[in-house]
Amino acid sequence: MSSLSQTVQSRDVRQLDINPNHWYVVARSTEVTNKPINVIIWKQAIALYRDSQGQIHALEDRCPHRQVKLSHGQVVGNELECAYHGWRFNSAGECAAVPYLTANQKLPNCKIRRYPVKEQDGFIWLFPGDVEPSVEPLGLPEWEHLNYIATVSVINSQAHYSYLIENLMDMYHGHLHQDLQAWAEAALQDIDEDDNRVDAHYTAQSYYKIDKIWSISQLFLPALRRLHPEPLDVSYIYPHWVSTLGKDFKIYCLLCPVNETQTKAYLIHFTSLNAFWRLHKLPVWFRRFIKDSLFGAAQKLLDGLVVQDVQMIEEEQQAYLQNSQRRNYELNRALVSVQRLMRSQVERLG
Repeated sequence: MSSLSQTVQSRDVRQLDINPNHWYVVARSTEVTNKPINVIIWKQAIALYRDSQGQIHALEDRCPHRQVKLSHGQVVGNELECAYHGWRFNSAGECAAVPYLTANQKLPNCKIRRYPVKEQDGFIWLFPGDVEPSVEPLGLPEWEHLNYIATVSVINSQAHYSYLIENLMDMYHGHLHQDLQAWAEAALQDIDEDDNRVDAHYTAQSYYKIDKIWSISQLFLPALRRLHPEPLDVSYIYPHWVSTLGKDFKIYCLLCPVNETQTKAYLIHFTSLNAFWRLHKLPVWFRRFIKDSLFGAAQKLLDGLVVQDVQMIEEEQQAYLQNSQRRNYELNRALVSVQRLMRSQVERLG
């Protein structure tokens, strides 16, 4: 083992950087308009905005003139204008105009960083690395699929991203959620892992079986629920997370680590309508209407899960900050694999 590898493997996972050479989610599509907004991905402040054609752009959130935030400004045509003195910058980050420039003056030769950005599956994906992207954003095929009903909850936790990923990969913490989650009695069966992902395969008892049109009422009426066995698969596909419970539920967690003690993420819950074969024969416009009308149907459930998990994650972080030498006693081997993947992703940067 090389000295670099030994250093990384011994590095405290709670102090790990991110591997920036991946696509991260920084906003929902609906959050970005022609009024710029500020987002932060691993200590990098970025201004997001749409130009006059509706295209998304991402620039370093800093006017090189006086170092104020460009996100305080406005979009003029296809350029981002600073609120302080009106300097304008094009989508490449180059100074394109200074309103008080005299005839004998040239535009200042200053440039700010431009970030690769994509709008896909209802979210804004950003690549914070210094190299050209060689990977694609994680796909969410269910987002546009007419057979899936989506609910989105935002996670804001004052904790390192590793705590969130471990929470999501550890299905034994269902004891925390009681009536809010869709399953019980999780048991880890086996783990698959490679350089980019960890797949943990559990079995569980699901409370829901969405197989008849009336059965969707189980989401709202606990008395109708009956336990039955289902496979429960959770995957850390660096840097994001995916979960599948049987054929009825699919959940994604799309990460935006802010810094060593702050993480933002988007939790997307999909309920499948695939079992309703009669629904598939209806006109597309009507199926789209049903999908849109039911958007957010699981909001109370999802938000309740997030509140409970965030409380635990933040308490873990605070305990670590108070005494980083205190040992944890971990029995779930999936979390060992997860930490190994986090470290190996950072090792690649060496």
